[in-house]
This record gives sequence, structure tokens and C-alpha cells, in this order.
Amino acid sequence: MQVYAVSDPSETSDPEYMEGLPAAVSAALDYAIASLEQEEGQPLPIPTTLLSQARLAARNQVGLDTVLRRYFVGYTLLSNFVIEEAERGERFAAGDLQKLLRSQAALFDRVVVTVTEEYTSEVKRRLVSAGRGRAERVERVLDGELADLAEPGYELDGYHLGATASGNGAADILRNLSRELDRRILLVPRENETLWAWLGGKDALECTEAEHVCSCELPPGVSLAIGEPGEGLAGWRMTHRQAKAAQSVGSHVANRPVRYADVAILAAALRDDLLTHSLRQLYLDPLTELRNGSEPSWETLRAYFACGGNVSSAAALLGVKRHTITRRLRAIEDCIGRSLSVCLPELHVALRLAQFDE
Repeated sequence: MQVYAVSDPSETSDPEYMEGLPAAVSAALDYAIASLEQEEGQPLPIPTTLLSQARLAARNQVGLDTVLRRYFVGYTLLSNFVIEEAERGERFAAGDLQKLLRSQAALFDRVVVTVTEEYTSEVKRRLVSAGRGRAERVERVLDGELADLAEPGYELDGYHLGATASGNGAADILRNLSRELDRRILLVPRENETLWAWLGGKDALECTEAEHVCSCELPPGVSLAIGEPGEGLAGWRMTHRQAKAAQSVGSHVANRPVRYADVAILAAALRDDLLTHSLRQLYLDPLTELRNGSEPSWETLRAYFACGGNVSSAAALLGVKRHTITRRLRAIEDCIGRSLSVCLPELHVALRLAQFDE
């Protein structure tokens, strides 16, 4: 049979698929003949047998091209039969042949579209199911179980870099990074279009590799956070926790990845309501009492931190005189009731948190 000649179905071991194939061929042929006899404008529903076989093909990894080529073979055989009957000249009036061929072409197109949709829907369902199963296994290992990840090629006894990402195209960005760093990737879809990922390999990750990840520019709407390189199962867990913590900062930063080492304190503050409110109350709210308001003080402090605490560099950055910066810093100390030398880290975090509210 020419339909079987497209691809040897015996390569598939599923008996349900094997038994369903001749039934689907028969159903498709009956449907085509019945549709030719049907009045125009009233298409018959496509047999459920064809839809079921399309799903079975997807489950058994029979290529969509193979499925559609079999339908094309059947379509060609039936078309040739119709043409041969017409050539005998007794059963067809003038113009009937073209009408039948047009009808048959439209029917074939409808079958192809419907079968393709059913096939691709089943593939998507299986991918979602597989992703859910992988996520459950990963969560068990993260929770301390010694479960097998069952992820070919990814070894937990190597070196890892954890990441979380979200947004359209995030998966492609992570896969590209894994290729650039020559690392295996373990990718786990989570809720709200968030992805967990690990980039792993047998060799230790260099600091420059993490820096390379942070140097890439992200498209609009995509966020990416990474942990610190870790070794073995403990490192695999730790780098993931770090990436998740950094993610809270990454959602506020546009167009660039966030590394845990750069935002560790800030990430911890974002998860502590008491700390965030207290920092604002202690270090930022009092600055509103200054004569020119808080904005010049915030601007001065940001320049001061950006220049590593160098007054002259901060003055140059803002285009003011050095004594202007010194005067403003003293006014800030008087306002908050503390010397900057004893509260610089807290004040810096308070300012960075305030940027997220702007």
C-alpha cells in the first residue's frame, strides 16, 4: 500500500498506533467519498478517527511531515481515480470534473489544517506535561531529596551557575548563553512565564564567565538574574537560591542581567518589609525637612556613592564646587542625626530601594 510506503509504520512499537493506522486510512477514504456526494456549502465533520490518529502520531514521535505525506498520497490516488472515471466519459457532465477536483482540493486542505492543529496541540500538551514532571523532580532535589533528575547530559556533581529569567525570548537567551559558555543547560518552566535554569559542566566556572553573562544586553521585557558559581549538589542548590533572590532586583532593572554578588544586600532588603520601611524612615524621610527639599541631597548622595566616596569626583560629576558637596553632606548628617561614616551601607541601600519606587 502506497500510504505505508511513505514510512515504515513497524518502526513504531505502539500497538494502538499500529492498529489505528489502517482504520484512519479507511476513515479518510470514506470521508472523502462521502464529501464528494455532499451538497456544496455543507462540509461534513472530520472523523474523530483522524484526530485520534494524529494525537497518537505525536505521542509516538512520528513526524508531522510523515503524517501529512500519507494524506497527500491518499489525496493523489483519489484524484487520479476521479480523473480516470471522467476520461471514460459516461458518468460526468461537462464541467463536473473541475468542480469535483476543486471540491476535493478544498477538502484536502481542510483535513491537513485540522490534522496539523491536532498534532501540534498534542505536542504542546506533551511538552507541558514533560516540563511539569521535570519541575516536580527538580523541586524534590531542591528540597533535599536524593531524587534523580533524569535529565540526560546534566550532571549534579559538576559545576553550576543558576539563573532565573522571564519575558518573551528568555529561553532562547539562556540557551545561547549555554552554547557560548560551552555548558549543559537544565531548563525548567515555572509559573507566570518564569524559567529556572542551570548552566553546568565538569570544569569550574571562571569569574569572567559570570561577568560575560552580566554583560549581555537584554531585549525589552526580559529579566535575567544569576547566582554565583557552585560545585556539586550543594552548589547547585545554593546558586539557584541566589538567582531567585537576585530576581527580585532584576525585575526592577531594565536591559541588563543582575548578579547576586552585586545585589545581595539589596535583595535581602526587598524581602524584608520591616527593613525597607525602617531604612526609608531613618535615612530618607528626614531629608525632606532640608531647605531645598530632599532631591538635591539624594542627587549628592548618589554621586558620592557612584564615585566611591570621593568628594572631588562627586563635585565634578555634578558640575559643582567641592565645598558644595561637603556642605550638603554635613547637612545630611545633621538631618539624620548620624555620621555618614557609620551608616553609609544603610543609606546606600535606602537610596537604591527608593529608585524602585520612582
